[in-house]
Amino acid sequence: MKPPSSIDLRKKLVQITLEKKNLSHLVARVGLVLDVTGSMMPLYKNGTVQEVVERILAVACKFDDNASLDVWVYDNEFSRLSAATEADLEQYVQKQILTNPHIHKFGRNNEPPVMKDVIHKYTVEEISSLPVFLVFINDGGVVKAIKKVITEAAVHPIFWQFVGIGHSDFEVLKQLDTMEGRIVDNANFIHIHDIASISDEALYNLLLNEFPQWIEAATNQRILRQ
Repeated sequence: MKPPSSIDLRKKLVQITLEKKNLSHLVARVGLVLDVTGSMMPLYKNGTVQEVVERILAVACKFDDNASLDVWVYDNEFSRLSAATEADLEQYVQKQILTNPHIHKFGRNNEPPVMKDVIHKYTVEEISSLPVFLVFINDGGVVKAIKKVITEAAVHPIFWQFVGIGHSDFEVLKQLDTMEGRIVDNANFIHIHDIASISDEALYNLLLNEFPQWIEAATNQRILRQ
């Protein structure tokens, strides 16, 4: 009998987490934005980012009706990548980012353009009544203009789960929960010093911690339709 793959094991852990949070029957679109600035280069080279893609794909496999993960990368430019699926997961980062000559990488950071493209995809190009769970990986130094983008995006069915990795102070991202002027709190920030060492179970519990509250608030405000 073939042993379960790492993605299969991770999907089981996601399912357990979803059941704990009463989200096991929820259908949602799942997206991932990856920081590809110069300071992230070691994490791309040592396989950590490939692991991140697999870990978030496991969430998409449980939430998304077509079990695919929408992926963006950004530095001072941004790119939409081909969706990640179980079928093309192997060497995804190597093929789609590291050896792809069309991807701008290892420059400085500028978040608003990629965030606006995420909003455009989900609210203009692919209009749907389904919520969006958007994981945004960053290793520090986001521009303050993201606050305006997030505030204006609060009327859309997108929940932004920011994940800070490494040892930056993440001053701007730490302010997301207390930002005023939004119809709902549509963003959360968690700081994980070493994402390669945190267990899958702990990661999924952190990632999905505030999503249920946003689902309830967005439904009450008719941003989401039941």
